Amino acid sequence: MKLFNAKLGWGLLLVLALAFPFMAGNDYHLTVMSTAYIYAIATIGLNLITGYTGQFNLAHSGFMAVGAYTVGILTVDYGVSFWLAFALSGVVAAILGFFVGIVSLRLKTHFFSIFTLCVGYIMYLVIEKWESFTHGTVGIMGIPAPESIGSLDFSEPRTQYYLVLFFLVASLWIMHRIVHSLLGRTFMAIRNSDELAQALGINLMRNKLLAFMLSVFFSGMAGGLYAGYVRFLGPGVASVEHTFDMTMYMLVGGIGTLLGPLLGAISVPWLTQYLQFLQEYRFVVFGPVLVLLVIFLPHGIVGTYLNRQRRKAAMRAPAQALPPAAAPAPDTSHAAPKGEAKHA
Repeated sequence: MKLFNAKLGWGLLLVLALAFPFMAGNDYHLTVMSTAYIYAIATIGLNLITGYTGQFNLAHSGFMAVGAYTVGILTVDYGVSFWLAFALSGVVAAILGFFVGIVSLRLKTHFFSIFTLCVGYIMYLVIEKWESFTHGTVGIMGIPAPESIGSLDFSEPRTQYYLVLFFLVASLWIMHRIVHSLLGRTFMAIRNSDELAQALGINLMRNKLLAFMLSVFFSGMAGGLYAGYVRFLGPGVASVEHTFDMTMYMLVGGIGTLLGPLLGAISVPWLTQYLQFLQEYRFVVFGPVLVLLVIFLPHGIVGTYLNRQRRKAAMRAPAQALPPAAAPAPDTSHAAPKGEAKHA
């Protein structure tokens, strides 16, 4: 029944996503939702290394920029087709993540986060200062849209929306397969306790490095989609502020859950859009809302719901485990012994 309810819920979300372009008032709404989907893919990757493995990577937006600039540089400067450049975006980010992870994953807790923060800032500086390669502060303009596949023209906002949605659904499916596999349980064992995981025979460095590479692969792929959708890139893509935005999406939705990052990545941008009429004062409203959310829903929306469901199931389990009450035994304390009754 739980599996059926889960499939039904995901199915309803997919139907709503497919129907959204027909409900959207204009192309601007499609742009907001498509951008939210792209950042949702990157947030899903961050959730793998942070929520499931317990390593807070502050260079995540830098790896997203690596994927975006892979597409931008290859298509604009070298005339490579978008699809080939996009296929390389996640791979290039994962290869770079391998070398960064070998060094950074030897550190633990906040030392790892501080190191990756420095790495992310170095990525930002490289993009900003290496003008001959990255175009510097001028940025990369004129990035081509994805080439048409048959009759599908991806230069239109609606078809671009469905393209991004396709990769979001694929990312969620892949992440579901990872999390519910032996590999995902290995990552969660490392998150719970390094020492216990090592005592169980888990190779910490190898599995942490694998989680790190998978995480930045999703980020690089999201960056490649971002480049093809926005069609302009600047150094701001690598800003650590985007990593903090993705962290906020995880915290709002529920860190260490599949639905949480998606819910946060969609709800927070739309909330800020609806507060645009407040202009610079919108953060005066948005800030307290986040504070209240963290206070009353510390595990996020999805995480809090799942915890309540587990508590209810735990309370029902003892009552169901008790055997049915046995019928009381007849009172024979005053009955006459067998021999005496016969003698009488």
